Amino acid sequence: MTRRRSTGSTGSTGSTGSSRRTFIAGAAATAGTLGTTGAVAAPARARSPQPVADRTPRTAAAPNGRRVAVLGGGVAGLTAAHELAERGYAVTVYERRALGGKARSMDVPGSARGGRRPLPAEHGFRFIPGIYHNLPDTMRRIPFPGNAHGVWDNLVAPPEMMFARAAGREDLRAPIPWPDHSPAALTPDEIRRALTGLLQSLVRLPAHESAYFIDRVLVFLTSCDERRKEVWEHTPWWEFVRAAQMSNEYQRILAVGITRNIVATKAEEASTRTVGALGEAFVFNALGRGADGPPDRILNLPTNEAWIDPWEAHLRSLGVEFRIGWSVQEVRYGDGRVSGVTALDPAGARQDVTADHYVSALPVEHARRTWSAGLRAADPMLGRCDLLETDWMTGIQFYLTERAPLVHGHLNCIDSPWSLTAIQQAEHWPARDFPAAYGDGVAVDCLSVDISDWDKPGILYGKTAKQCTREEVAREVWAQLKASLNDTGKTPLTDRTLHSWFLDPGVDGLGTPNPTNQDQLLIHPTGTFHNRPSADTRIPNFFLSGDYVAVDIDLATMEGANASARAAVNALLDSDGSTAQRCAVLPMYHAPEMESFKRHDLWRHRLGLRNVFDLG
Repeated sequence: MTRRRSTGSTGSTGSTGSSRRTFIAGAAATAGTLGTTGAVAAPARARSPQPVADRTPRTAAAPNGRRVAVLGGGVAGLTAAHELAERGYAVTVYERRALGGKARSMDVPGSARGGRRPLPAEHGFRFIPGIYHNLPDTMRRIPFPGNAHGVWDNLVAPPEMMFARAAGREDLRAPIPWPDHSPAALTPDEIRRALTGLLQSLVRLPAHESAYFIDRVLVFLTSCDERRKEVWEHTPWWEFVRAAQMSNEYQRILAVGITRNIVATKAEEASTRTVGALGEAFVFNALGRGADGPPDRILNLPTNEAWIDPWEAHLRSLGVEFRIGWSVQEVRYGDGRVSGVTALDPAGARQDVTADHYVSALPVEHARRTWSAGLRAADPMLGRCDLLETDWMTGIQFYLTERAPLVHGHLNCIDSPWSLTAIQQAEHWPARDFPAAYGDGVAVDCLSVDISDWDKPGILYGKTAKQCTREEVAREVWAQLKASLNDTGKTPLTDRTLHSWFLDPGVDGLGTPNPTNQDQLLIHPTGTFHNRPSADTRIPNFFLSGDYVAVDIDLATMEGANASARAAVNALLDSDGSTAQRCAVLPMYHAPEMESFKRHDLWRHRLGLRNVFDLG
């Protein structure tokens, strides 16, 4: 953690009133609705929908005498351990650093004072939208004191989001429609700013470009699965929406802004199949179709307090054992099976791990280094994983001495070179008095920021994030935030209220020729889908789990990690000849009204014709 001195800037107070933010409705259900912020109620809990799986916490089944080694303790590994323990398997999880993986929160070293907890930090802020179904099902089965639906009841729904513009442009602030959300108050100033922001966007976005984008949406919605896999999977989103021929406004909002919000990847490289499928799901989610809850949900406490620690406690009650600090070195192969795993224990001593079955739940960039030559030869599918790509998306937290009057939800700084997204966390933790609970009692809030582009020059030093030192990264991110938020006459972010910052320790060597990142993110350039492996392998006692495994949601998410773990457990049960109930692997929602259009498009696709809405 590094403290920043005040530069003497004058700033606003920490009131909850809005300063310059602007709402516009972003979905058809709320088109034309303009609102403004005032005193907003605590984020609403999403109500539980009709059950689609057994959501009751279960005790472990009678032991079946079979042992499973789960390699990796992130969301995929913990999910696999959970499902296996409920079915009578003796499970041991081997984790190199800490349970939760990229989903965990962590303590800021040396930040606690006066009996308080350390300041909470994280790899990146949590985002659990209503399009997820498998992960929420697991969360309902993790007991939490006082919660009828387990840790799922710790999900809260921010009432709004914002596109933050730079260079004097008014921000675009959109309410997220949901029954439990309270309407925001109106003020003359906010009405003026809302209209200004809306008109600026309408004037700068030509009508023919809006019409063209709507046509592209219709093309994707009505495209058959074959066209999606064979054509759109190999078409970059940038090319699909013809961003290169459009205005800067079109590029920033409809090309770059959408990909950053949905898959945190580059529009120039991202597969249209991936971007389109997730965009489709979010549209239906906003309309209340096939939704587990609101389109945007976060946790009401730091991740470990709200979710990971209760999960660990529940798994221990089911008999799961944990080996923390164990680093997997090699998955060995012999006699047609995995014969064992070589690992280093916390003291650095080599240990031999043996079990009846093995579930590899490491991130792909770590997992593929552990696969021995014999293992790869036994299943060529593993070699395709070498073609999967990862990139950097890492979090930095800024701790503030005053609550900044920002949006009541996520903000996307779409004009920032480093593709920043952020959320202010304390207001979403209503049961926790932040300064009384964390740090030295002076910091009152945490502005959690994700840096999605580490390879573009910044505005302060003219260097990429990888070329900057840790201190320079913090100063550059702070400058880019202020450029997006302090550019229309008010200053919600001021240097004098900056208490300290914390950058994910998984990033190392910044400012040197060889920077490293232990927690990279799977990205989805064109063709990625065809290199993703299945959860089962040709090795009868070896299974794959992680967000790189081919499941219904094809991007790096906790939902994908959870669904893949369920698929891996099902494959293990099949291989073992088990009579235990199989895990529910819940698909993404598909609107039945689109099926007739997709059937028609399948006929056209097989004849070599364009989609009927595709005007070229």
